[in-house]
Formats: sequence, structure tokens, C-alpha cells
Amino acid sequence: MVQIDFNRPSAVHFIGIGGISMSGLAEVLIQRGFFVTGSDWRSSALTDHLAERGAKIYIGQESDHITPESGIIVYTAAIHPDNPEYVRAVELGLPMMTRAELLGQIMKNYECAIAVSGTHGKTTTTSMVSEIFMAGEKDPTVSVGGILHSIGGNIRLGGTGTFITEACEYTNSFLSFYPTIAAVLNVREDHLDFFKDIHDIRHSFREFAKLLPQNGLLVINGEIDEMEALTEGLSCRVKTFGIRGEGLNYRAELHDEKRKNEFVIYRDNERWCEVALRVPGEHNVLNALAAAAIADECGISVRAIESALSEFTGAERRFEYKGEVNGATVIDDYAHHPDEIEATLTAAQKMKRGKLWCVFQPHTYTRTKALLEEFADALCFADEIILAKIYAAREEDIYGVSSADIAARLQKKGKSVICFDTFDEIEDYLLHKLVHNDMLITMGAGDVVNIGEDLLHR
Repeated sequence: MVQIDFNRPSAVHFIGIGGISMSGLAEVLIQRGFFVTGSDWRSSALTDHLAERGAKIYIGQESDHITPESGIIVYTAAIHPDNPEYVRAVELGLPMMTRAELLGQIMKNYECAIAVSGTHGKTTTTSMVSEIFMAGEKDPTVSVGGILHSIGGNIRLGGTGTFITEACEYTNSFLSFYPTIAAVLNVREDHLDFFKDIHDIRHSFREFAKLLPQNGLLVINGEIDEMEALTEGLSCRVKTFGIRGEGLNYRAELHDEKRKNEFVIYRDNERWCEVALRVPGEHNVLNALAAAAIADECGISVRAIESALSEFTGAERRFEYKGEVNGATVIDDYAHHPDEIEATLTAAQKMKRGKLWCVFQPHTYTRTKALLEEFADALCFADEIILAKIYAAREEDIYGVSSADIAARLQKKGKSVICFDTFDEIEDYLLHKLVHNDMLITMGAGDVVNIGEDLLHR
């Protein structure tokens, strides 16, 4: 593997520099004195920001962007071997590394490297941890997979003491990391275009946990099925969290329904602190528990933990309030796995006053095909369901599945559901159907967010 010498900054070229993670890593290298170039298919606020910081940005990906002076080439899993810049880099024999390998090497430069993993909840929990560490005056460097408004983007350049980041299991990328503290929020079926099955996924998380050094710390959801199999024999410390499990190190006791997401945290069965979250849903209680446990084990005060969690309003695209249309509240959410969908819609049902509308855009053909029944079950928690076409992302339409397959299952369950081919059709339909006190959630990991934003401007 290529090794970067952070004491001797050199040239680095990013293929796909506009990605949420890639742009953050590029900015870290710029801060460390590296000469950064990069390309993406289109310009964005992230590429514009990097250009302002001194990076040379190419729009479009062409072979002549790569020269012998390009230095180290960094690429993501979305870059295929036939990409013209990738091909040219191979022809020139330039050193190459994946995004995850670069992130892992950056982590080595920090005394405390915190990596938050899990099938879902990573961005929110990483954001919560970041807020707590900032409140505790730890001056962390943060790389988060979303826009966190309190840091003005997806990256915060702090000191060399603490680095906080997400750790994604897709393509086993988190196995290139060097954490001293790791969180495992949940382990469920997902990314089945890469993993064989749930057993393969569990093995990957087990290997991730084994990366922790002897003096490291694993914070893990104690309610994960057969959790002990993931932690057995680890040399690091292990702390558990949850709501209903037995023998948990950090346990939340929820107040009554009327008090929303207010809860007490018990540490080793002793009342420890009290939190009033602004973000809804029991899933966010679990996210907050994980963040609080990490912070406590790092010596951050109860006061800073309570204050940061109580003031946390969420990352962009995580139950994000967008505005009102026809008197209906418009929310956008990144949920794209059945567990996330159910958690978000369950929380929304407790908040809405009229009908709960969900516009869902399935993300990738493989995920949709593998989890058809689960998607239908989760979407049942909405009153009215609109399905957009599947967002292909990195895939081709060769799997024989469409949004109509989810719709057919929902109809059998007696749910009101309709499919549209275009966003324009969805927007026209909603403009005539939404009324005062309704709640609309645009949901998915693709570009479905544009629907709500377009509605607000029509």
C-alpha cells in the first residue's frame, strides 16, 4: 500500500473530489500543505469551496488531467477501472489508493481517532459526537458524511488530538482504518451487491472491532442480535448501550410520550444524566446514547454532554425541516434502508396533525430487490405513499426490479400508494393534494430532496 509522508507534503489528485467524504479529506490535506488537484462530473458548493482553499478543480474526467506530476491518485468505490483518469494513472504507474486507505492514514496522525460504524445512524451519531467534543473544548478535527451546520459544512479542521469520522462497511472500506475508539450502532442486512448475506456483514463488523488496539475502546449496541459473537476475545475495553437490554453500561429510560425525546441515562445502573433531544425518534435516543458513552469514556463532563445533545438539531437531510406548502410541513430525510424508514415514519406519526405523506425514492436496484418485503412493511407507517423511480447510483438496470414491485406489495396490505416516472408529476400531484396540517417527508439517499425544494419555490 502507498504510504503518505505527512511531514513532506506532496501532490495528490482526487478522482471524484466533489463527494462528501472526498472533499473533506482533500481539505485536510490542503491544511497540511499538500498540493491538491481533483475532478468531478459537475461543480458544486463543495468543489467551489475547495477551489477557494487553493485546490485545482477540473469539471469532467479526462485522461489529460493526469500527468506524471499528479502525484498520488485517490479514488472511490464509484470509480471504475475504465474511468479515463484511472486508466491514465495506471499507464503512468502513479501510486494509487482508495478513499478509505487515505482516511485510515490520516487517522494515524491523531492521538484519539474515533470511528462511528453501523448499518445506519452513522452521520447523525458522528455529528452528535462532534458537537459534544466541541462543547467539551476538545478542538476535534471532524469528517462527517453530511452537512453539519454548526461547522459550516462536512469538515472541521481542529487540532491533532482528536479525529472523528464515520466508518462505512461498504466494500469493507472501514477495514483500512486505524481507530482508537469505535462505535457499532447496529448490524443489519444492506449493501447486498457486495456482501453475501447477514453472516458476511457480521464478519466484517467483527473484523472492524478487531482493529482496535489493546488500550482502545469499543462502544456497541448491546441489543444487536448475538452481540457477544462480535466482541468475544477482543483485547480492547467494551462498553454497551441500549434501551431494553440487560446489563447495559449505558441505558436510556424514556419519559412519557408527551415529553417527546426526553430521557434519563443510567451509567452502570446509576442515574447519570438527563437529555432532551430536539431530533425525534427512538433511533435518535440510541444514537445519543452511543455519543454520550464515547464522550464519557473520553472524560468529557456531564454538563457538556447534556448541553450539546439538548442543542443538537441534526445534520442536513436527517429529518430536516424545509418549509411549508399549502400549510403542510415539508421534511427531508436520507433514510434509504427499511429500518431507517420505519424509525423516521414512526417518529413522524407522533408529530403530525393531519395526513403523513411519504415520497420515497428507492436507492439502488440490488438493495430494492433484496429488501422488497421489508421496504413495503416500513412504508406502511405512512398514510399516503408516493414512489419515485429507483435511483441507480453506481448500478445498471439489469436486476428486473422497479418501484412498482414495492407498490404491489403495499397495495396488498391495503395502503394508498401511487408511482410516478418523473419528479414533475409528483410535484403537480402533491400541489393538489397537500392541505393544512399535513406532513410531507421526501425520503431517500438520491436526489429526492429536490422535490420538496421545488415545491417550496412553485
